[in-house]
Amino acid sequence: MAETLEPKTKELVGIAAAVAGHCQPCFAYHYKEALRLGVSEEAIRATMELARAVRQAGDKHMDEFANRRMADTTRKSPQQTKNAGEDT
Repeated sequence: MAETLEPKTKELVGIAAAVAGHCQPCFAYHYKEALRLGVSEEAIRATMELARAVRQAGDKHMDEFANRRMADTTRKSPQQTKNAGEDT
């Protein structure tokens, strides 16, 4: 499989995924590799800010989803809750 991302871009994606996914060892690895490849601190910080925004939006939507599901199940019988599909 041919590489479609440049190495610097690949490490920035790794940093973003590590921040969004709360993976400290992943962040340490991709941060070190990004610096080795010459990625600027400014680019790394911008990537981290974007990843935090993505993570926060995901957290917010998950909280809203959980609250809706809980509200739905309190209004339904146990059998209705068991048969209810996923709310997306």
